[in-house]
Amino acid sequence: MTGNTSPQGSDGGGTTLPPLVEPAAELTKDEVARYSRHLIIPDVGMVGQKRLKNAKVLVIGAGGLGSPALLYLAAAGVGTLGVVEFDEVDESNLHRQIIHGQSDLGRSKAESARDSIAEVNPFVRVNLHQTNLTSDNALEIFDDYDLILDGTDNFATRYLVNDAAVLQGKPYVWGSIFRFEGQASVFWEAYGPNYRDLYPEPPPPGMVPSCAEGGVLGVLCASIGSIMVNEAIKLITGIGETLLGRLMIYDALEMSYRTVKIRKDPNADKVTELIDYETFCGVVSDDAQQAAADSTITPQELKDKFDSEQKFELIDVREPHEYDIVHIEGSKLIPKDRILSGEALAELPQDRQIVLHCKSGGRSAEALSALHKAGFSDAVHVGGGVLGWANQVDQSLPTY
Repeated sequence: MTGNTSPQGSDGGGTTLPPLVEPAAELTKDEVARYSRHLIIPDVGMVGQKRLKNAKVLVIGAGGLGSPALLYLAAAGVGTLGVVEFDEVDESNLHRQIIHGQSDLGRSKAESARDSIAEVNPFVRVNLHQTNLTSDNALEIFDDYDLILDGTDNFATRYLVNDAAVLQGKPYVWGSIFRFEGQASVFWEAYGPNYRDLYPEPPPPGMVPSCAEGGVLGVLCASIGSIMVNEAIKLITGIGETLLGRLMIYDALEMSYRTVKIRKDPNADKVTELIDYETFCGVVSDDAQQAAADSTITPQELKDKFDSEQKFELIDVREPHEYDIVHIEGSKLIPKDRILSGEALAELPQDRQIVLHCKSGGRSAEALSALHKAGFSDAVHVGGGVLGWANQVDQSLPTY
């Protein structure tokens, strides 16, 4: 764990905050009937439900965490939901992104989410922002909302969301999932720490795999997504103790929850503007970008090498379980970390060109940099990786 954290037991220690939203003027007869189980909870009641009706919540991403979050925010009666999403529904999404269905394959995720929300609660207004969140548009998009929920899976967007929320003085709920573990917290500069107090610096490129590289148990999305919505409801209505100042960590295999305190760093640099977050996070390291600049071939060019019977060694730098899912015939598996550590260099032939590939090109670019430094100057990698091969050359292969 990085940043300003300290262990904390299960005896609470969260922060009670004033209600984020003023109550709406009224609930209609139909709304009273719909939310009756909320209304008979004393802590929520008519006033709390009116606050939910008046709330405007922006959800970044309609994927693994955004799916359950959007559905439960809608079911809870949040009056306006914004969805930032530019992707399309893919079959690999469906084991965890429950807001989408089989008939949505190939559709805009934003539009699919809107239609599902309408089925859950027709009283909810949905605003679609079908764009990639960037430093150029984040502040404008955030401006219309009271609260942000961030369920993205990359560090560049997380830092962007944090900094935009800080600049606008708005709270946001953050969640993260990977394999069997999930994390969640609340950040609000006006009352406590922000994301940079937990993670002052992003990890080195390639150090932390994404869900697309490392996988995620589908049901974990529901566990963390529902916690995020629970925090959102507490913030909107001003009830309970929030996760502000605490990081909640859930281990699905051990079935355990624990929290650690997050302290505000008094020496942290103040956020004054939005920056280039791709560069800040080094999505691909400078060395990898430089190595790949003149040493990248396409899947079709790899096929041409096979067809012309050129002499080369095709190295797959993914993990063994990925190789078992799909691989290019004739490739040899050497995971990236064995190349970066130097352990596998002696296994590489000196009498033929080395061609590297991974899932989509990021990890093979990192391995390519290491090979160039080790003297394999003519080594190249396949842009697009095995996914590019499966989509462009051999469409009989599965993708993941």
